[in-house]
Amino acid sequence: MMATGKGGRGGEKVVKSAKGAKAPSAGAVSQPRQAKGVGAAPGGGAAFPAGELKGVLRENEPLLRHTTYRIGGPAKLHFTPGDVESAAGALRWARANRVPWLVLGLGSNVLVRDGGFPGLVVKIGKGLDHLSHRAGTWKVGGGLPIPILARRTAEDGFAGIHRLIGVPGSVGGGVYLNAGAHGSDFASVLVSATVVEPSGAVVEMPRAKIPFAYRSSGLGERVVLGCALKLEKGEPSRLRAEVAELLRRRRAGTPFDQPCCGSVFRNPPESTAGRLIDQCGLKGRRVGGAEISLMHANYIVNRGNASADDVLKLIDIARTAVFKEFGVELELEVKVLGEAK
Repeated sequence: MMATGKGGRGGEKVVKSAKGAKAPSAGAVSQPRQAKGVGAAPGGGAAFPAGELKGVLRENEPLLRHTTYRIGGPAKLHFTPGDVESAAGALRWARANRVPWLVLGLGSNVLVRDGGFPGLVVKIGKGLDHLSHRAGTWKVGGGLPIPILARRTAEDGFAGIHRLIGVPGSVGGGVYLNAGAHGSDFASVLVSATVVEPSGAVVEMPRAKIPFAYRSSGLGERVVLGCALKLEKGEPSRLRAEVAELLRRRRAGTPFDQPCCGSVFRNPPESTAGRLIDQCGLKGRRVGGAEISLMHANYIVNRGNASADDVLKLIDIARTAVFKEFGVELELEVKVLGEAK
């Protein structure tokens, strides 16, 4: 998931639930003493409303812990909300205090620069990862990983989202980006999405009001916290077999188990970015700890100590080579966020 707005591990704060809010789930983190200054608004303004929201607040949290690239400098403030209202409250605070904000799920499809993010990062994960269904309608939290949703629906004998088994990311980001694979996408099964409006209000937005397009929802600065999906019944054994085959193919054709963001470039018309980069002889090209994958040239992998600058240099090398050889300007699919070090 990725949405943004303008407006070593640091201190940690487990925020108590507001009056009338649901109690924290079992296994909630105990409350350590808050470090002095944790929650102060970057650049001044009202402090983060810790006493009113439920979740975990950290200061100067390394974002390499929260991206699939395992790359990224620290977030000034990092908040994992425990429920929908706490997520909305954090975003309202950021907008009211003109604090730059960023929403992440599993941190796929993003490259956070080495200087980190100077404002508030809201991580949609634990606490917003519920899953339930009744009569073919699935209620899903925005923090649930897409592969878990794909596997669970297939195991229960429901088709429509199972083909997204290899899509890295969370459901909120999947809806926001209209993620898809093998002829399926979120737009084709969505009933409604729970979103935070720019005003800070939480609303249930029906499918008909969402201007979906290819790999886009048109939701702008709205943030997706959950959704309802309508799935069709299928034969569980057939669906499980299809999921297994799709995973086998993904593992065979992409660096599935190495730190990366997914595809770096969008595919241009009449070709693929991976094929063009490969034809330029760039598979295996390295800068620092980053490498254009030997398995698939549209993946740049972190071989263990890559910086964001290493990845950006490889991106420039690939784009320049493809343009010189084929006259094609590759368009980034990965979102580059944050500040240079």
